[in-house]
Amino acid sequence: MKKWLASMLVLLLLAAAGCSGSSSSSSSSNENGGDSGSSDSNVPQEITYSSTSDIVGLSPIMTNDSVSSAAIEQIYETLFTRNPDTMEIEPQLAESYEAPDNTTWVIKLKEGVTFHDGTPFNAEAVKYTFDKFRDPATAAPRASLLEPVDSVNVIDEHTVEIKTKYPYGAMLAALSHTNSAIVSPEADQAQDLMKEPVGTGPFKFVSWTQGAELVLEKNADYWKGEPKLEKVVFKVVPEVNTAISMLQTGEVQFIDAIPSEQLGRIESLNNAEVIKNAGTPVYYLGFNMTKEPMNNLEFRQAVGYALDREAFVAKLNGLGVKGNSVIGPKVFGYEESADSLGYDYDVNKAKELVEKNGFGDIELKMLVANRDQYMMMAEIAQSQLKEAGINVQIETMEWGTFLDAARDGQYDITFLGWSNSTADGSELLYPNFHSDNIGASNRTAYNNPEFNKLVEESRTNVDQEVRKQKLNEANELIIQDAPIIVMNHGVVTAAYDKSVKGLLIDPTGQWSLYNVSRE
Repeated sequence: MKKWLASMLVLLLLAAAGCSGSSSSSSSSNENGGDSGSSDSNVPQEITYSSTSDIVGLSPIMTNDSVSSAAIEQIYETLFTRNPDTMEIEPQLAESYEAPDNTTWVIKLKEGVTFHDGTPFNAEAVKYTFDKFRDPATAAPRASLLEPVDSVNVIDEHTVEIKTKYPYGAMLAALSHTNSAIVSPEADQAQDLMKEPVGTGPFKFVSWTQGAELVLEKNADYWKGEPKLEKVVFKVVPEVNTAISMLQTGEVQFIDAIPSEQLGRIESLNNAEVIKNAGTPVYYLGFNMTKEPMNNLEFRQAVGYALDREAFVAKLNGLGVKGNSVIGPKVFGYEESADSLGYDYDVNKAKELVEKNGFGDIELKMLVANRDQYMMMAEIAQSQLKEAGINVQIETMEWGTFLDAARDGQYDITFLGWSNSTADGSELLYPNFHSDNIGASNRTAYNNPEFNKLVEESRTNVDQEVRKQKLNEANELIIQDAPIIVMNHGVVTAAYDKSVKGLLIDPTGQWSLYNVSRE
């Protein structure tokens, strides 16, 4: 590829990243964002974050859930990241890159960076991470992210070459994803990174008591400058009411993913601030496409007609947006016209399909994670489906157990979500609904060859306008085929004590504590 064409490719990719509406979980690309770590304030430079669910694990290679990602983001780093101010992809552990042709990426790495175990970050570490991530024997749950990669080659200590099987338009987005974070090869070979993580990030692992808390401490040798916070605690508080009370009393300084029914209570707290931002997440009801009657289009249509999603979104108190489109407004590939497709609320149509096919004669299992937003979806959907003559029984599970059960198809109907950390439609549709990923991230086991082809074409092209067209066609097809019914597109939220300064939440719902302090 000629140099001018390579430059144009880079500009197109950056432009697409900028218009996609996402941002990095890192607060800034400013390499001098840290200070000495000290504070003139008498407030301890510590923060406790509360979640209703425990993390699944602490390896970016072996996890694929938002709860774990929140912790992983503080410990590990990726080659690229999204700037929350410009919304563009920028180098992070990378220093620079070039694309000499449309299947080659040459990435210069930052020098002088070390892992928490003192070993050097270099091209060998990048190759080790990506090779293990892609190895089928690893069974990485998000391996689809780097499926287009053919080889990773070390050019010299601080230069790595990535060769792809075909042009991959979402490469920079993929390399900015949490699951593409670089691990210490020596640590990975010596210990279980799911329990004892080692990255290059601003905070280091101290301890993890499963079901209780994860403790991190600042990385005093962090390459951007040491963090301001001395200590970070991730505390599991299963009841959100308890977590809010702890925020009020100062035992907890930070919570996110605020349940809509609790928003008013939190906003009334004198010691708390609330963040609400339009986001990239999408939440949906998913069908197990390997079972009857879920693999019957008329059943899925009946469910779509039975769900009054306008009424559901109204209960979110502004923390959700209705839409039929699987690709949301903040994600690359969205077209507003897609929202006019699908199966909007019409209970009479739902009843007709139920009676015609005898769908009311069986009882179905609705599997639900024990997180407030999913529980509310399930309870409302159960009531609305019952009105249409569809009988479902709710079964709840702890977050990590739920992820395994849903992956293994141990349900009839379930509720799932996707944070869209890449903010790229290809990396929403491919991992969740392409048949390559059945048994991994495609938890509905959806398999449609026409859809597969469109998604593949959206990934294997570097022309961003062509990618948009293919994504729109795939999106329209899946809306009509209805292996899922979109419940809402997310509004990302957080509440934090007024002593907390510098906290930013990006449209994916991710956050970094690097620039956070307390006053």
